[in-house]
Amino acid sequence: MQAWRVHRNGEPSEVMELEETDLPTPGDGQVLLKVRAANVNFPDALLCRGQYQVRPPLPFTPGVEICGETEDGRRVLATPALPQGGFAEYVVADEAALLPAPDALDDAEAAALHVGYQTGWFGLHRRAHLQAGETLLVHAAAGGVGSAAIQLGKAAGATVIGVAGGPEKTAIARELGCDVVIDRRSEDIVAAVKEATGGRGADVVYDPVGGDAYAKSVKCIAFEGRVLVVGFASGDIPAPGLNHALVKNYSIVGLHWGLYNTKDPAAVRACHDELTKLAAQGVVKPLISERVPMADAARAVQRVADGTSTGRIVVLPSGGAR
Repeated sequence: MQAWRVHRNGEPSEVMELEETDLPTPGDGQVLLKVRAANVNFPDALLCRGQYQVRPPLPFTPGVEICGETEDGRRVLATPALPQGGFAEYVVADEAALLPAPDALDDAEAAALHVGYQTGWFGLHRRAHLQAGETLLVHAAAGGVGSAAIQLGKAAGATVIGVAGGPEKTAIARELGCDVVIDRRSEDIVAAVKEATGGRGADVVYDPVGGDAYAKSVKCIAFEGRVLVVGFASGDIPAPGLNHALVKNYSIVGLHWGLYNTKDPAAVRACHDELTKLAAQGVVKPLISERVPMADAARAVQRVADGTSTGRIVVLPSGGAR
């Protein structure tokens, strides 16, 4: 079969190589899946760079989430067992963790429903306890993680302010349903949030960026607000001023969704049931900007690494438009 392999750490476009390799062999409790669609995530770039919290042995195949097909023809969502990730024609995954692909979504959309939307749901509901009527500020609003947070925030009854960079991305954020859109390249984020909230600030901040995004967020956070730390796409991990959190009465809340797979797998399944219902109602629908063939996977991961993509880019190993 074909699979993208990383033999040394570095930029995805430089270290990912498409190779012929043997089919992976399932271990105890695992199943072999045919990959129907593999979603590109920022962690795939971090894996290539050797900067992710999990560092699989070299060589490895990146690709942290897929829509796959079981031997009996069922469509399922899975997180492949590294070091044999999803940018391949076949993967192995833990059978107990398989989730049924929602009927309302095609293969590419289903592949993109898993990690990003689970992260959004756990972050907004389990960690930040977002309430109807509150204001949610979403950074990187036109990206895969941000777009999921916007849809879930609106579904929860929040007023959503989206931050994106440039006319193309702000237009996408607006189409996704943001009540207010801020162009970080030409507008003052802090002033714009305060104006939109009558000076109160955002109740919940969804921050997958870190760096300057975090620094500005704590300047416009509401009384008893919650800053949800989801990731550091900027590459800059901020050092919070705890005296500032004390004086302004806000919380800094971390989220590593992967821990729920081991600490509370029942909650992951319950979340998937809720997301499936929302997808069936048309309330959430992953924004797929591109469906690319297997040969373009390395370029796709690099684009996500560089922050030039919008929504989700999905790799289709068979080259179809599913």
